[in-house]
Amino acid sequence: MNLLKRAFLLSILVSSCVSKPRIKVDLIVYHAAVYTIDSKFSLAECFAVKDGKILVVGKSDSILAHYEAKEMIDAGGKAVFPGFIDAHCHFFEYGRSLQEVDLVGTKSFEEVVQRIQTFVSSHPEICSDKNGRSNWIAGHGWDQNNWKEKKFPDRKQLDILFPHTPVCLSRIDGHAMLVNGEALKQAGITNWIQVEGGIIVTRDKLDTEDKTHVKTDGLSGVLIDNAMDLISKVLLRPTRLEIRKALLDAQQKCLAMGLTTLDDAGLSKEVVDLIDQIQKSGELKMRIYAMLTPNKENLDYYLAHGQYKTDRLNIRSFKFYADGALGSRGACLLKPYTDKPSQSGFLLSKPEYYRSMALEMFQKGFQMNTHCIGDSAVRMMLRLYNNIFMNYVCNGGHLHMNPRWRIEHFQVTTPEDIALLSNSCSKQISPIPSVQPTHATSDMSWAIDRLGPERIKYAYAYKELKEAAGMVALGTDFPVEDISPFKTFYAAVARKDIHGNPEKGFQPENALSREDALRGMTIWAAYANFEEKEKGSIEPGKMADFILLDRNLLKCSEQEILKASTLATYINGERVYYK
Repeated sequence: MNLLKRAFLLSILVSSCVSKPRIKVDLIVYHAAVYTIDSKFSLAECFAVKDGKILVVGKSDSILAHYEAKEMIDAGGKAVFPGFIDAHCHFFEYGRSLQEVDLVGTKSFEEVVQRIQTFVSSHPEICSDKNGRSNWIAGHGWDQNNWKEKKFPDRKQLDILFPHTPVCLSRIDGHAMLVNGEALKQAGITNWIQVEGGIIVTRDKLDTEDKTHVKTDGLSGVLIDNAMDLISKVLLRPTRLEIRKALLDAQQKCLAMGLTTLDDAGLSKEVVDLIDQIQKSGELKMRIYAMLTPNKENLDYYLAHGQYKTDRLNIRSFKFYADGALGSRGACLLKPYTDKPSQSGFLLSKPEYYRSMALEMFQKGFQMNTHCIGDSAVRMMLRLYNNIFMNYVCNGGHLHMNPRWRIEHFQVTTPEDIALLSNSCSKQISPIPSVQPTHATSDMSWAIDRLGPERIKYAYAYKELKEAAGMVALGTDFPVEDISPFKTFYAAVARKDIHGNPEKGFQPENALSREDALRGMTIWAAYANFEEKEKGSIEPGKMADFILLDRNLLKCSEQEILKASTLATYINGERVYYK
């Protein structure tokens, strides 16, 4: 071998013995139990983040040997999951509720009144502003089903305490409210007004003592569904500063729960524009999938301008209401309520409205997400969705992408409609059930009274819906329910309330597996938002949205699930919450 060849081989040998420089990244998480939620539900130990995205996922030894980072997180064996996605909530309204009287958990109307008085005493500016105009006292969260006397309240006591200050108290589900006489007066609501798709509840007997508001003396002050719009028109609109504060206050609470994307179900253009502005300024880190309210302003603007997307805001859907809620008997049922045979609920608009809107959504490429609680509402919208898709395909059209239209809540259904979901015109374009597991455990004590023993079997049927549609997107509907995704997970897999009742679970045959519950809070929720290629799992190329928990939801005991807490929340590889 000549001298030149020897020198060449020596140089190769020397270079192979010198370790290569490690690749620089921004963040490495190692010694963790990383639940990637990929297609194989793989478990990893480590991943690296670069420029806000997952770069590589694998074993700790291998990644640490090839990569180095400015920020290193030794997870100490703790569980790491993709950031939780709440597939149906009211983020902005939750922020607003933090500034109102909290009536959640009240056990009587007397307690409601007591909380209002306590709130007003600590907010003296409410009853009168510097211009002499009374502000509104607003509250939320009462539920007569949790009171000893399970009937709607009456405004009489509010009229005595607040004769010149309007009071508006929203029921827990947001589908009914109690207002006082001054609020009725300002809204122009009298004994003779009727509302399509809503109810102005009258008293059983005329209250002859109500001398202040003669034209309203037959009204209890309870308004249901579309009747509430009469109050909304005269409520003082929040200022931009109040909207901004509500969003940022709500974000702080949500990040602490490990939530990184929220599907806000029903937003105005004004709020969406401000969300976009403060996301771009860096103040609002939370990612928002905005479902637009189908009001004139939104329809005129977005149907003309089309979808809008940034890395934190996605606008491509409208939220419609087919009916009301089960608790206030506004849910539209195929047969009368068991506990009130004279009522079957009602649609909030005529069927022709939903068909015309569905055609508009389909033609303009917007996702249609429809609130359906009662089995009649579910059936109508399922058939309408399928009819729209079938007509298009049968007339030679080709769907380049699953429209992914959603049924929000899908609360009461029938075996026939579960079969319709499973056998829709194409499995690839089956509507997506978007459900909230804590609704089942909140309603279970009284839902059977509304539905009876036979219908209740096909209510809150999350496992059956998952098997029929291939997935379920999970959310909370907060502030209707608690914002905690851990309560969502617990209700989905245990079918029990936070006290562990009932012992064997409510209709446990419809419990989800722990793996499917996690999919519903991550990758399936991302799919429901057309975002499964960018989030919902910890895989190379996806956004680095992830959370570190103090316990493993896949392995801890059922009782330990509710004790779980978030140690850290990351969005785009940036730590946005740390315990």
